[in-house]
Amino acid sequence: MIKRNLVPLFCLVLIFLGCKGTEKEKEKATERPNILFAIMDDATYMHMSAYGCSWVDTPNFDRVAANGLLFNRAYTANAKCAPSRSNILTGRNSWQLEEAANHWPVFPTKFKVFTETLAENGYNVGYTGKGWAPGIAKHEDGSKRELLIKAFSEIKTTPPTPKISNVDYAANFDAFLQQKEDKPFFFWYGGIEPHRAYEYGSGIAKGGKSLSDIPDTDVYDFWPTVDSVKTDLLDYAFEIEYFDQQLGKMLQNLEARGELNNTLIVVTSDNGMPFPRIKGQEYEYSNHLPLAVMWADGIEHPGRTIDDFISFIDFAPTFLEVAKVPMEKNDMQPITGRSFADILYSEKDGIVNSKRDHVLIGKERHDVGRPHDQGYPIRGIVRDSMLYLQNFETDRWPVGNPERGYPNTDGSPTKTVLLPNVYAKNDDFNYWKWSFGKRPGQELYNIVRDPDCLNNLALSADHQTILTDLHEHLFDALRKQEDPRVLGNGDLFDSYEYADKGGVNFYERYGQDEQLRWGWFNDTDFQDLSNVKRVQESLEP
Repeated sequence: MIKRNLVPLFCLVLIFLGCKGTEKEKEKATERPNILFAIMDDATYMHMSAYGCSWVDTPNFDRVAANGLLFNRAYTANAKCAPSRSNILTGRNSWQLEEAANHWPVFPTKFKVFTETLAENGYNVGYTGKGWAPGIAKHEDGSKRELLIKAFSEIKTTPPTPKISNVDYAANFDAFLQQKEDKPFFFWYGGIEPHRAYEYGSGIAKGGKSLSDIPDTDVYDFWPTVDSVKTDLLDYAFEIEYFDQQLGKMLQNLEARGELNNTLIVVTSDNGMPFPRIKGQEYEYSNHLPLAVMWADGIEHPGRTIDDFISFIDFAPTFLEVAKVPMEKNDMQPITGRSFADILYSEKDGIVNSKRDHVLIGKERHDVGRPHDQGYPIRGIVRDSMLYLQNFETDRWPVGNPERGYPNTDGSPTKTVLLPNVYAKNDDFNYWKWSFGKRPGQELYNIVRDPDCLNNLALSADHQTILTDLHEHLFDALRKQEDPRVLGNGDLFDSYEYADKGGVNFYERYGQDEQLRWGWFNDTDFQDLSNVKRVQESLEP
Protein backbone atom coordinates (compact mmCIF):
# COMPACT_ATOMS: atom_id res chain seq x y z
CA MET A 1 0.00 0.00 0.00
CA ILE A 2 2.77 2.37 0.94
CA LYS A 3 4.69 1.46 -2.21
CA ARG A 4 1.62 2.08 -4.39
CA ASN A 5 1.26 5.58 -2.89
CA LEU A 6 4.92 6.34 -3.49
CA VAL A 7 4.60 5.87 -7.24
CA PRO A 8 2.37 8.88 -7.95
CA LEU A 9 4.36 10.91 -5.45
CA PHE A 10 7.55 10.06 -7.32
CA CYS A 11 5.89 11.09 -10.59
CA LEU A 12 4.86 14.41 -9.10
CA VAL A 13 8.44 15.05 -8.01
CA LEU A 14 9.67 14.29 -11.54
CA ILE A 15 7.07 16.61 -13.03
CA PHE A 16 8.01 19.34 -10.56
CA LEU A 17 11.72 18.95 -11.30
CA GLY A 18 11.01 18.83 -15.01
CA CYS A 19 8.99 22.04 -14.86
CA LYS A 20 11.72 23.66 -12.81
CA GLY A 21 14.32 22.55 -15.37
CA THR A 22 12.20 23.89 -18.20
CA GLU A 23 11.84 27.20 -16.37
CA LYS A 24 15.62 27.40 -15.98
CA GLU A 25 16.09 26.66 -19.65
CA LYS A 26 13.61 29.40 -20.55
CA GLU A 27 15.37 31.79 -18.21
CA LYS A 28 18.71 30.89 -19.77
CA ALA A 29 17.30 31.38 -23.26
CA THR A 30 16.15 34.87 -22.42
CA GLU A 31 19.52 35.90 -20.98
CA ARG A 32 21.39 38.47 -22.97
CA PRO A 33 24.86 37.17 -23.82
CA ASN A 34 28.17 38.83 -23.25
CA ILE A 35 29.96 39.61 -26.51
CA LEU A 36 33.71 39.43 -27.11
CA PHE A 37 34.64 40.82 -30.52
CA ALA A 38 38.27 40.02 -31.37
CA ILE A 39 39.58 41.74 -34.47
CA MET A 40 43.03 41.45 -35.98
CA ASP A 41 44.62 44.31 -37.88
CA ASP A 42 45.41 43.16 -41.45
CA ALA A 43 45.01 39.37 -41.85
CA THR A 44 43.73 37.51 -44.91
CA TYR A 45 41.22 34.71 -44.32
CA MET A 46 43.32 31.73 -45.34
CA HIS A 47 46.08 32.39 -42.83
CA MET A 48 44.45 30.63 -39.88
CA SER A 49 45.25 26.99 -39.27
CA ALA A 50 41.51 26.23 -39.19
CA TYR A 51 41.46 27.08 -42.91
CA GLY A 52 44.33 24.69 -43.58
CA CYS A 53 47.35 27.01 -43.42
CA SER A 54 50.37 24.93 -42.34
CA TRP A 55 52.75 27.77 -41.42
CA VAL A 56 50.50 29.79 -39.11
CA ASP A 57 49.42 28.17 -35.85
CA THR A 58 46.19 29.60 -34.40
CA PRO A 59 44.89 27.08 -31.83
CA ASN A 60 42.54 29.57 -30.20
CA PHE A 61 40.92 30.74 -33.42
CA ASP A 62 40.62 27.05 -34.25
CA ARG A 63 39.02 26.35 -30.85
CA VAL A 64 36.38 29.01 -31.50
CA ALA A 65 35.70 27.52 -34.94
CA ALA A 66 35.60 23.91 -33.74
CA ASN A 67 33.23 24.70 -30.88
CA GLY A 68 31.15 27.10 -32.91
CA LEU A 69 31.03 28.05 -36.57
CA LEU A 70 33.69 28.57 -39.24
CA PHE A 71 32.61 30.97 -42.01
CA ASN A 72 34.09 30.50 -45.48
CA ARG A 73 32.72 33.65 -47.13
CA ALA A 74 33.08 36.64 -44.80
CA TYR A 75 33.97 39.91 -46.54
CA THR A 76 34.69 43.42 -45.40
CA ALA A 77 32.88 46.01 -47.48
CA ASN A 78 36.05 48.17 -47.63
CA ALA A 79 39.56 46.77 -47.23
CA LYS A 80 41.16 49.49 -45.09
CA CYS A 81 41.30 50.02 -41.32
CA ALA A 82 39.07 53.04 -40.62
CA PRO A 83 36.37 52.48 -43.28
CA SER A 84 36.14 48.77 -42.50
CA ARG A 85 35.63 49.54 -38.81
CA SER A 86 33.08 52.21 -39.73
CA ASN A 87 31.15 49.56 -41.68
CA ILE A 88 31.21 47.27 -38.65
CA LEU A 89 30.07 49.91 -36.18
CA THR A 90 27.28 51.44 -38.26
CA GLY A 91 25.99 48.45 -40.23
CA ARG A 92 26.19 50.59 -43.38
CA ASN A 93 28.30 50.47 -46.52
CA SER A 94 31.04 53.03 -47.04
CA TRP A 95 29.18 54.99 -49.71
CA GLN A 96 26.39 55.51 -47.14
CA LEU A 97 28.70 57.06 -44.53
CA GLU A 98 29.71 60.43 -45.98
CA GLU A 99 33.18 61.31 -44.55
CA ALA A 100 33.50 57.88 -42.90
CA ALA A 101 33.77 56.30 -46.35
CA ASN A 102 37.39 57.45 -46.29
CA HIS A 103 40.49 56.49 -44.36
CA TRP A 104 41.56 59.04 -41.71
CA PRO A 105 38.15 60.78 -41.68
CA VAL A 106 36.31 63.04 -39.32
CA PHE A 107 33.55 60.68 -38.23
CA PRO A 108 30.12 62.28 -38.85
CA THR A 109 28.15 63.00 -35.69
CA LYS A 110 24.91 61.90 -37.37
CA PHE A 111 25.98 58.25 -37.39
CA LYS A 112 25.36 56.55 -34.08
CA VAL A 113 27.18 53.23 -33.68
CA PHE A 114 25.98 49.95 -32.23
CA THR A 115 28.35 50.10 -29.24
CA GLU A 116 26.74 53.35 -28.15
CA THR A 117 23.34 51.72 -28.53
CA LEU A 118 24.40 48.71 -26.46
CA ALA A 119 25.74 51.01 -23.74
CA GLU A 120 22.38 52.81 -23.62
CA ASN A 121 20.58 49.48 -23.34
CA GLY A 122 22.20 47.87 -20.35
CA TYR A 123 25.58 46.70 -21.66
CA ASN A 124 28.96 47.46 -20.15
CA VAL A 125 31.12 48.40 -23.15
CA GLY A 126 34.89 48.75 -23.47
CA TYR A 127 37.88 47.94 -25.63
CA THR A 128 41.61 47.38 -25.63
CA GLY A 129 44.20 48.05 -28.33
CA LYS A 130 42.96 49.48 -31.60
CA GLY A 131 39.33 50.52 -31.65
CA TRP A 132 37.92 52.66 -34.43
CA ALA A 133 40.97 54.17 -36.10
CA PRO A 134 42.57 56.10 -37.59
CA GLY A 135 40.44 59.21 -37.58
CA ILE A 136 38.78 61.83 -35.39
CA ALA A 137 35.39 61.44 -33.72
CA LYS A 138 33.75 64.29 -31.81
CA HIS A 139 30.35 65.16 -30.38
CA GLU A 140 28.33 68.08 -31.68
CA ASP A 141 29.86 70.31 -28.97
CA GLY A 142 33.39 69.46 -30.11
CA SER A 143 34.23 67.18 -27.19
CA LYS A 144 35.92 63.83 -27.84
CA ARG A 145 33.59 61.03 -28.81
CA GLU A 146 34.74 57.54 -27.85
CA LEU A 147 32.91 55.25 -30.25
CA LEU A 148 33.78 52.21 -28.16
CA ILE A 149 32.82 53.96 -24.90
CA LYS A 150 35.84 53.28 -22.71
CA ALA A 151 39.47 52.32 -23.40
CA PHE A 152 41.34 49.72 -21.37
CA SER A 153 44.92 49.92 -22.61
CA GLU A 154 46.87 51.21 -19.62
CA ILE A 155 48.42 47.88 -18.57
CA LYS A 156 51.62 47.26 -20.55
CA THR A 157 53.83 44.30 -21.21
CA THR A 158 57.16 43.54 -22.86
CA PRO A 159 56.26 42.12 -26.28
CA PRO A 160 58.42 39.56 -28.10
CA THR A 161 59.53 42.21 -30.61
CA PRO A 162 59.61 46.01 -30.37
CA LYS A 163 57.26 46.18 -33.37
CA ILE A 164 54.47 44.32 -31.53
CA SER A 165 52.25 46.49 -29.35
CA ASN A 166 53.20 46.77 -25.68
CA VAL A 167 49.52 46.88 -24.68
CA ASP A 168 48.80 43.81 -22.56
CA TYR A 169 45.53 42.93 -24.22
CA ALA A 170 44.63 40.02 -21.95
CA ALA A 171 45.47 41.89 -18.74
CA ASN A 172 43.40 44.86 -19.86
CA PHE A 173 40.48 42.57 -20.62
CA ASP A 174 40.81 41.21 -17.09
CA ALA A 175 40.78 44.77 -15.72
CA PHE A 176 37.59 45.41 -17.67
CA LEU A 177 35.98 42.27 -16.25
CA GLN A 178 36.97 43.19 -12.72
CA GLN A 179 35.04 46.44 -12.89
CA LYS A 180 32.09 44.86 -14.70
CA GLU A 181 28.77 45.69 -13.16
CA ASP A 182 25.95 43.17 -12.82
CA LYS A 183 25.02 43.35 -16.47
CA PRO A 184 26.20 41.82 -19.75
CA PHE A 185 29.25 43.20 -21.51
CA PHE A 186 30.50 43.96 -24.97
CA PHE A 187 34.29 44.03 -25.28
CA TRP A 188 36.30 44.85 -28.39
CA TYR A 189 39.73 43.20 -28.45
CA GLY A 190 41.49 45.22 -31.13
CA GLY A 191 44.84 43.63 -31.71
CA ILE A 192 47.32 45.84 -33.55
CA GLU A 193 48.88 42.70 -34.99
CA PRO A 194 49.71 41.77 -37.72
CA HIS A 195 49.78 45.43 -38.82
CA ARG A 196 53.21 46.60 -39.96
CA ALA A 197 56.00 47.22 -39.21
CA TYR A 198 57.61 43.87 -38.34
CA GLU A 199 60.97 43.00 -36.86
CA TYR A 200 62.58 41.45 -39.93
CA GLY A 201 63.40 37.79 -39.36
CA SER A 202 61.42 37.54 -36.10
CA GLY A 203 59.31 34.67 -37.38
CA ILE A 204 62.48 32.62 -37.79
CA ALA A 205 64.56 33.94 -34.87
CA LYS A 206 61.78 34.12 -32.28
CA GLY A 207 58.95 32.09 -33.73
CA GLY A 208 61.01 28.99 -34.47
CA LYS A 209 59.95 28.98 -38.09
CA SER A 210 61.96 28.25 -41.23
CA LEU A 211 61.70 29.24 -44.88
CA SER A 212 60.90 25.66 -45.81
CA ASP A 213 57.68 25.90 -43.76
CA ILE A 214 56.03 27.87 -46.59
CA PRO A 215 55.34 25.80 -49.70
CA ASP A 216 56.12 27.69 -52.90
CA THR A 217 52.46 27.26 -53.85
CA ASP A 218 51.49 29.39 -50.82
CA VAL A 219 53.35 32.40 -52.24
CA TYR A 220 50.85 34.19 -54.44
CA ASP A 221 51.66 34.30 -58.15
CA PHE A 222 51.91 38.10 -58.13
CA TRP A 223 55.03 37.88 -55.92
CA PRO A 224 58.31 36.10 -56.73
CA THR A 225 59.12 33.05 -54.65
CA VAL A 226 62.23 34.42 -52.98
CA ASP A 227 63.61 34.17 -49.46
CA SER A 228 62.94 37.78 -48.49
CA VAL A 229 59.25 37.43 -49.37
CA LYS A 230 58.97 34.19 -47.40
CA THR A 231 60.77 35.80 -44.46
CA ASP A 232 58.25 38.65 -44.60
CA LEU A 233 55.41 36.14 -44.58
CA LEU A 234 56.84 34.32 -41.56
CA ASP A 235 57.10 37.62 -39.66
CA TYR A 236 53.46 38.24 -40.50
CA ALA A 237 52.61 34.73 -39.27
CA PHE A 238 54.46 35.34 -35.99
CA GLU A 239 52.33 38.40 -35.29
CA ILE A 240 49.07 36.56 -36.06
CA GLU A 241 50.13 33.92 -33.57
CA TYR A 242 50.77 36.60 -30.93
CA PHE A 243 47.22 37.89 -31.40
CA ASP A 244 45.93 34.34 -31.08
CA GLN A 245 47.87 33.76 -27.84
CA GLN A 246 46.22 36.81 -26.28
CA LEU A 247 42.84 35.53 -27.43
CA GLY A 248 43.61 32.24 -25.69
CA LYS A 249 44.26 34.03 -22.40
CA MET A 250 40.93 35.82 -22.71
CA LEU A 251 39.10 32.53 -23.29
CA GLN A 252 40.78 31.03 -20.23
CA ASN A 253 39.76 34.06 -18.17
CA LEU A 254 36.13 33.73 -19.21
CA GLU A 255 36.20 30.02 -18.50
CA ALA A 256 37.63 30.56 -15.01
CA ARG A 257 34.89 33.10 -14.27
CA GLY A 258 32.13 30.81 -15.53
CA GLU A 259 31.30 33.32 -18.26
CA LEU A 260 32.49 31.41 -21.34
CA ASN A 261 29.28 29.60 -22.25
CA ASN A 262 27.16 32.73 -22.28
CA THR A 263 29.66 34.81 -24.24
CA LEU A 264 29.25 35.22 -27.98
CA ILE A 265 32.83 35.22 -29.27
CA VAL A 266 33.54 36.56 -32.74
CA VAL A 267 37.06 36.48 -34.20
CA THR A 268 37.96 38.18 -37.46
CA SER A 269 40.20 40.85 -39.09
CA ASP A 270 39.49 44.32 -40.46
CA ASN A 271 41.06 43.83 -43.91
CA GLY A 272 43.54 41.69 -45.78
CA MET A 273 47.24 41.29 -45.11
CA PRO A 274 49.53 44.36 -45.36
CA PHE A 275 51.25 43.26 -48.54
CA PRO A 276 51.27 44.58 -52.12
CA ARG A 277 48.09 44.03 -54.16
CA ILE A 278 46.11 43.12 -51.03
CA LYS A 279 45.54 45.62 -48.22
CA GLY A 280 43.77 48.75 -49.46
CA GLN A 281 42.66 47.07 -52.71
CA GLU A 282 39.41 45.26 -53.51
CA TYR A 283 40.65 41.90 -54.71
CA GLU A 284 39.83 38.51 -53.24
CA TYR A 285 42.62 38.50 -50.65
CA SER A 286 41.89 42.15 -49.79
CA ASN A 287 38.30 41.73 -48.61
CA HIS A 288 37.89 38.01 -47.89
CA LEU A 289 38.55 37.62 -44.17
CA PRO A 290 38.64 34.99 -41.45
CA LEU A 291 35.56 34.57 -39.27
CA ALA A 292 34.89 32.14 -36.43
CA VAL A 293 32.01 32.41 -33.97
CA MET A 294 31.46 30.51 -30.71
CA TRP A 295 28.56 30.73 -28.26
CA ALA A 296 27.86 27.60 -26.25
CA ASP A 297 24.51 28.80 -24.90
CA GLY A 298 23.28 30.09 -28.24
CA ILE A 299 24.68 27.82 -30.96
CA GLU A 300 22.89 24.52 -30.51
CA HIS A 301 24.70 22.76 -33.32
CA PRO A 302 28.39 23.73 -33.16
CA GLY A 303 31.15 22.45 -35.38
CA ARG A 304 29.46 23.60 -38.59
CA THR A 305 31.12 25.23 -41.60
CA ILE A 306 29.09 28.01 -43.20
CA ASP A 307 29.21 29.01 -46.88
CA ASP A 308 26.71 31.90 -46.77
CA PHE A 309 28.11 35.30 -47.72
CA ILE A 310 28.59 37.52 -44.68
CA SER A 311 29.33 41.23 -45.01
CA PHE A 312 30.90 43.22 -42.20
CA ILE A 313 27.82 45.43 -42.21
CA ASP A 314 26.00 42.36 -40.83
CA PHE A 315 27.79 42.44 -37.47
CA ALA A 316 25.87 45.41 -36.03
CA PRO A 317 22.36 44.01 -36.60
CA THR A 318 23.48 40.59 -35.37
CA PHE A 319 24.84 41.97 -32.11
CA LEU A 320 21.75 44.12 -31.56
CA GLU A 321 19.48 41.13 -32.16
CA VAL A 322 21.22 38.75 -29.79
CA ALA A 323 21.42 41.57 -27.21
CA LYS A 324 17.63 41.92 -27.55
CA VAL A 325 17.72 45.66 -28.14
CA PRO A 326 14.14 46.68 -29.05
CA MET A 327 13.73 48.52 -32.34
CA GLU A 328 12.17 51.48 -30.57
CA LYS A 329 15.33 51.85 -28.48
CA ASN A 330 17.67 51.85 -31.46
CA ASP A 331 17.97 55.34 -32.94
CA MET A 332 20.88 54.57 -35.26
CA GLN A 333 20.66 55.57 -38.90
CA PRO A 334 18.89 52.80 -40.88
CA ILE A 335 21.07 49.69 -40.96
CA THR A 336 21.76 48.17 -44.38
CA GLY A 337 23.29 44.94 -43.07
CA ARG A 338 21.27 41.85 -42.15
CA SER A 339 21.54 39.91 -38.93
CA PHE A 340 22.99 36.42 -39.31
CA ALA A 341 21.61 35.25 -35.95
CA ASP A 342 19.47 32.77 -37.90
CA ILE A 343 22.67 30.99 -38.91
CA LEU A 344 23.74 30.73 -35.27
CA TYR A 345 20.45 29.07 -34.33
CA SER A 346 20.24 26.82 -37.39
CA GLU A 347 21.05 23.13 -37.67
CA LYS A 348 22.37 23.45 -41.22
CA ASP A 349 25.89 23.76 -42.51
CA GLY A 350 27.03 24.84 -45.95
CA ILE A 351 24.41 27.26 -47.31
CA VAL A 352 21.94 28.12 -44.54
CA ASN A 353 20.13 31.09 -46.11
CA SER A 354 20.06 30.98 -49.89
CA LYS A 355 19.32 34.73 -50.03
CA ARG A 356 22.84 35.40 -48.79
CA ASP A 357 24.29 34.96 -52.25
CA HIS A 358 26.49 38.05 -52.63
CA VAL A 359 28.30 40.93 -50.95
CA LEU A 360 29.01 44.47 -52.13
CA ILE A 361 32.46 46.00 -51.74
CA GLY A 362 34.16 49.27 -52.62
CA LYS A 363 36.41 52.12 -51.61
CA GLU A 364 37.05 55.82 -51.92
CA ARG A 365 40.13 57.61 -50.51
CA HIS A 366 42.54 55.51 -48.50
CA ASP A 367 46.10 56.72 -47.94
CA VAL A 368 46.93 59.94 -49.76
CA GLY A 369 49.58 60.24 -52.47
CA ARG A 370 47.80 61.62 -55.51
CA PRO A 371 47.32 65.27 -56.50
CA HIS A 372 44.82 67.06 -54.27
CA ASP A 373 44.51 63.98 -52.02
CA GLN A 374 42.31 62.24 -54.57
CA GLY A 375 41.11 58.73 -53.89
CA TYR A 376 40.82 55.71 -56.15
CA PRO A 377 37.11 54.92 -56.25
CA ILE A 378 36.02 51.33 -56.82
CA ARG A 379 32.72 49.49 -56.48
CA GLY A 380 32.39 45.75 -56.69
CA ILE A 381 30.28 42.69 -56.11
CA VAL A 382 31.19 39.14 -55.14
CA ARG A 383 28.52 36.66 -56.21
CA ASP A 384 28.86 32.91 -56.43
CA SER A 385 32.36 32.32 -57.82
CA MET A 386 32.77 35.70 -59.51
CA LEU A 387 34.26 39.04 -58.48
CA TYR A 388 33.32 42.08 -60.57
CA LEU A 389 34.99 45.48 -60.08
CA GLN A 390 34.24 48.90 -61.56
CA ASN A 391 37.22 51.29 -61.42
CA PHE A 392 35.89 54.82 -61.90
CA GLU A 393 39.08 56.89 -62.33
CA THR A 394 41.43 54.81 -64.44
CA ASP A 395 43.74 57.74 -65.18
CA ARG A 396 44.79 57.73 -61.51
CA TRP A 397 47.42 55.46 -59.99
CA PRO A 398 45.61 52.77 -57.93
CA VAL A 399 47.97 52.80 -54.92
CA GLY A 400 49.23 56.38 -55.25
CA ASN A 401 51.63 58.05 -57.63
CA PRO A 402 55.07 56.48 -58.22
CA GLU A 403 56.86 59.78 -57.53
CA ARG A 404 55.17 59.80 -54.10
CA GLY A 405 56.07 56.25 -53.13
CA TYR A 406 52.77 54.40 -53.78
CA PRO A 407 51.53 55.27 -50.26
CA ASN A 408 48.49 52.97 -50.28
CA THR A 409 50.86 50.00 -50.18
CA ASP A 410 52.69 49.76 -46.86
CA GLY A 411 56.46 49.72 -46.94
CA SER A 412 57.80 46.19 -46.60
CA PRO A 413 60.51 43.79 -47.74
CA THR A 414 58.01 42.41 -50.27
CA LYS A 415 57.28 45.86 -51.70
CA THR A 416 61.04 46.49 -51.92
CA VAL A 417 61.46 43.25 -53.91
CA LEU A 418 58.72 44.18 -56.37
CA LEU A 419 59.57 47.78 -57.19
CA PRO A 420 62.77 47.25 -59.25
CA ASN A 421 60.85 44.97 -61.62
CA VAL A 422 59.52 48.09 -63.30
CA TYR A 423 62.84 48.12 -65.17
CA ALA A 424 62.70 44.41 -66.12
CA LYS A 425 62.89 43.53 -69.80
CA ASN A 426 61.19 40.16 -69.34
CA ASP A 427 57.91 39.01 -67.76
CA ASP A 428 59.17 40.00 -64.31
CA PHE A 429 57.85 43.44 -65.23
CA ASN A 430 54.43 42.03 -64.28
CA TYR A 431 55.45 41.84 -60.62
CA TRP A 432 55.54 45.64 -60.66
CA LYS A 433 52.47 46.05 -62.86
CA TRP A 434 50.19 43.75 -60.84
CA SER A 435 50.77 45.68 -57.61
CA PHE A 436 51.42 49.26 -58.75
CA GLY A 437 50.35 49.72 -62.38
CA LYS A 438 47.20 51.34 -63.69
CA ARG A 439 44.06 49.28 -64.18
CA PRO A 440 41.20 49.01 -66.69
CA GLY A 441 37.70 50.28 -66.01
CA GLN A 442 36.23 46.82 -65.47
CA GLU A 443 37.70 43.70 -63.93
CA LEU A 444 36.11 40.27 -63.71
CA TYR A 445 37.62 37.23 -62.01
CA ASN A 446 36.63 33.68 -61.23
CA ILE A 447 37.86 33.63 -57.62
CA VAL A 448 37.52 29.86 -57.31
CA ARG A 449 39.83 29.14 -60.24
CA ASP A 450 41.83 32.37 -60.00
CA PRO A 451 41.82 33.68 -56.39
CA ASP A 452 44.97 35.70 -57.18
CA CYS A 453 42.80 37.73 -59.59
CA LEU A 454 45.31 37.78 -62.43
CA ASN A 455 43.18 36.59 -65.37
CA ASN A 456 40.81 39.47 -66.11
CA LEU A 457 37.79 38.02 -67.91
CA ALA A 458 36.16 41.39 -68.57
CA LEU A 459 37.20 41.34 -72.24
CA SER A 460 36.40 37.67 -72.77
CA ALA A 461 33.58 37.13 -75.26
CA ASP A 462 32.47 34.09 -73.27
CA HIS A 463 31.90 36.19 -70.13
CA GLN A 464 29.97 39.21 -71.42
CA THR A 465 26.62 37.93 -70.16
CA ILE A 466 27.83 37.44 -66.59
CA LEU A 467 29.76 40.74 -66.77
CA THR A 468 26.60 42.65 -67.75
CA ASP A 469 24.50 40.83 -65.17
CA LEU A 470 26.92 41.60 -62.32
CA HIS A 471 27.30 45.22 -63.44
CA GLU A 472 23.52 45.71 -63.42
CA HIS A 473 23.11 43.91 -60.10
CA LEU A 474 25.80 46.10 -58.53
CA PHE A 475 24.57 49.41 -59.88
CA ASP A 476 20.93 48.69 -59.06
CA ALA A 477 21.95 48.04 -55.45
CA LEU A 478 24.12 51.18 -55.33
CA ARG A 479 21.30 53.35 -56.64
CA LYS A 480 18.93 51.95 -54.03
CA GLN A 481 21.51 52.77 -51.36
CA GLU A 482 21.86 56.30 -52.81
CA ASP A 483 25.57 56.04 -53.51
CA PRO A 484 26.78 59.52 -54.53
CA ARG A 485 29.36 57.94 -56.83
CA VAL A 486 26.75 56.38 -59.11
CA LEU A 487 24.32 59.30 -58.73
CA GLY A 488 26.80 61.70 -60.31
CA ASN A 489 28.26 63.29 -57.17
CA GLY A 490 31.31 61.12 -56.60
CA ASP A 491 33.67 64.10 -56.24
CA LEU A 492 32.08 64.65 -52.85
CA PHE A 493 34.29 61.94 -51.33
CA ASP A 494 37.49 63.69 -52.42
CA SER A 495 36.26 66.94 -50.92
CA TYR A 496 36.03 65.53 -47.40
CA GLU A 497 38.79 66.51 -44.98
CA TYR A 498 41.77 64.19 -44.54
CA ALA A 499 42.04 64.40 -40.76
CA ASP A 500 45.75 63.58 -40.41
CA LYS A 501 47.34 67.03 -40.41
CA GLY A 502 50.77 65.47 -40.77
CA GLY A 503 49.89 63.92 -44.13
CA VAL A 504 47.16 66.07 -45.64
CA ASN A 505 47.99 67.46 -49.12
CA PHE A 506 50.83 64.97 -49.26
CA TYR A 507 51.43 65.23 -52.98
CA GLU A 508 51.81 69.01 -52.96
CA ARG A 509 53.71 69.25 -49.67
CA TYR A 510 56.32 66.59 -50.43
CA GLY A 511 59.76 68.17 -50.61
CA GLN A 512 58.38 71.53 -49.48
CA ASP A 513 57.19 71.00 -45.90
CA GLU A 514 59.38 69.59 -43.13
CA GLN A 515 56.26 68.73 -41.08
CA LEU A 516 55.10 66.22 -43.67
CA ARG A 517 55.38 62.63 -42.49
CA TRP A 518 55.14 59.21 -44.17
CA GLY A 519 56.10 56.67 -41.56
CA TRP A 520 54.12 53.81 -43.06
CA PHE A 521 56.23 53.47 -46.21
CA ASN A 522 59.89 53.85 -47.12
CA ASP A 523 62.02 56.57 -48.68
CA THR A 524 63.19 53.98 -51.23
CA ASP A 525 59.60 53.45 -52.44
CA PHE A 526 59.60 56.67 -54.50
CA GLN A 527 60.09 56.18 -58.26
CA ASP A 528 60.38 58.57 -61.19
CA LEU A 529 58.98 56.60 -64.11
CA SER A 530 58.55 59.44 -66.57
CA ASN A 531 61.26 58.04 -68.85
CA VAL A 532 60.50 54.32 -68.44
CA LYS A 533 59.12 53.43 -71.86
CA ARG A 534 57.53 50.13 -70.87
CA VAL A 535 55.50 51.84 -68.14
CA GLN A 536 54.16 54.38 -70.58
CA GLU A 537 53.23 51.59 -72.99
CA SER A 538 51.49 49.63 -70.24
CA LEU A 539 49.16 52.43 -69.18
CA GLU A 540 45.54 51.52 -69.77
CA PRO A 541 43.44 54.00 -71.77
